[in-house]
Amino acid sequence: MPDPRPTSDKDAALVQGMFDRVAARYDLGNAVLSFGSDQHWRRCAVRALDLRPGERVLDVATGTGRLAREVQATGAVPVALDFSWNMLAVGAAAERRSGDRRLDWVNGDGTRLPFADDTFDAATIGFGLRNLPDPRAGLAEFARVVRPGGRVVVLEFSTPTNRLLRTVYADYLVGALPRIADWVTSDPAAYRYLAESILAWPDQAGLAAWMADAGLVRPRWQDLTGGIVAVHHARTPA
Repeated sequence: MPDPRPTSDKDAALVQGMFDRVAARYDLGNAVLSFGSDQHWRRCAVRALDLRPGERVLDVATGTGRLAREVQATGAVPVALDFSWNMLAVGAAAERRSGDRRLDWVNGDGTRLPFADDTFDAATIGFGLRNLPDPRAGLAEFARVVRPGGRVVVLEFSTPTNRLLRTVYADYLVGALPRIADWVTSDPAAYRYLAESILAWPDQAGLAAWMADAGLVRPRWQDLTGGIVAVHHARTPA
């Protein structure tokens, strides 16, 4: 398993391999382990983007494209990028079965985005920043590829604001989540890593500071589900 801490010691090849292994049942696992809240969280992230039809949006760590689909529903034009080829393949196969409009799928590294400066009107990443080998480098790349005055939104697990909820949530991550993952996922060990990575992640103010350090301006956040998840949003300098 990769190092769960948000440091440059995280092995990119291990992260890629882990997500390749869980791709087949990834969406099911997310729905079960979040008690169905994951779709609501994605919709809140898209609302924070404040999109207009025709705007180009980069969705980094797209997985099977669920967040990119929410972007597409606004009339914006998403590009869905992920490091895991298997994740993209599962998303594209679901697209063909359902007859959904085609996404632009890109296999790429979130810390070295294969796009020119100022290519997009906005960028987003849902539950993927923790898994980049260097999250700060990823934020700097988002700032680079988004045009001046554009938007960057990060949807990520965070720190519950209530002390009792923090305790209950930590107990769930350490105890219950791995057991549930044994039943519904294709690689329970990967979900033990994901639980540890959430516990090692900075709180809301810490992530906002990282965004500012990356050159993004006016970083703010909205707590969801008592702070279990937070939507951070900022702009690139005008």
